[in-house]
Amino acid sequence: MKRSVLFLLIAMTALTASAQSDDFGIWTSIQAEKKINTRWSAGFEAEMRTRDNVGNFDRWSAGLDLEYKIMRGLKISGGYSFLYDNNERISYYEEGDGKVEKEEVSVGDPKKMGQYWGARHRFNVSLTGQVKFGDLEVSLRERWQYTYRPEYTVDERWSFYNEEWDGEEHVYKGKGKNVLRSRLQLEYKLRSLGLTPFASAEMYNAWSVQKMRYTVGTDWKLSKQHVFSLYYRYDNVRNDDYDNEPNRHVIGVGYKFKF
Repeated sequence: MKRSVLFLLIAMTALTASAQSDDFGIWTSIQAEKKINTRWSAGFEAEMRTRDNVGNFDRWSAGLDLEYKIMRGLKISGGYSFLYDNNERISYYEEGDGKVEKEEVSVGDPKKMGQYWGARHRFNVSLTGQVKFGDLEVSLRERWQYTYRPEYTVDERWSFYNEEWDGEEHVYKGKGKNVLRSRLQLEYKLRSLGLTPFASAEMYNAWSVQKMRYTVGTDWKLSKQHVFSLYYRYDNVRNDDYDNEPNRHVIGVGYKFKF
């Protein structure tokens, strides 16, 4: 068991080191799950994420969800999450800008950046189908996700051209975003070890593929109530408009309490 965990950590570290231009972060989460009856269950999750090669906090979040088992192998769920993000909003020079016409800068060069901590509100509804082949489980989850970012005013922004803060207020307007997330996942129970290795691929679609997320890891069931998770994740951003998010390698650690 110790050798397996050590090998997984070494492999993930090697993968992150192989892509110097990508970002690296650590994500940690705590979950609680309550089975209400044979069909209904409720859950709570709190999460912390880092970015910039673990140099900065990326976000804190907390969420609630409710799940209903429609029939064997099919369930529906819905939830809400409050996200508190460390934002870096960057604008870029476009055609027609005075400095572009004077050839002082080029189209696409970074113009100004606003930095602030701000809230987002996220709602989701999911439908998940599962099929078991002995100890192997295959699942497909389709999730509609809506995220709303309220309007926010910053006191000043960093000017890349002048290399100083501009001292001018700027308003970032509120906006909402709909995303369809499609996730295919495989799990295999190693009952004698209490381990459940898993692997998944997830597509974020908003009229075009925004991002692909690949995850491999394992759950470690200590008892009926206590479950630990360890995973490696790679986010491959396909659309540059996805909140200026870079490709990212992640090591995740989670704990779930069932009662």
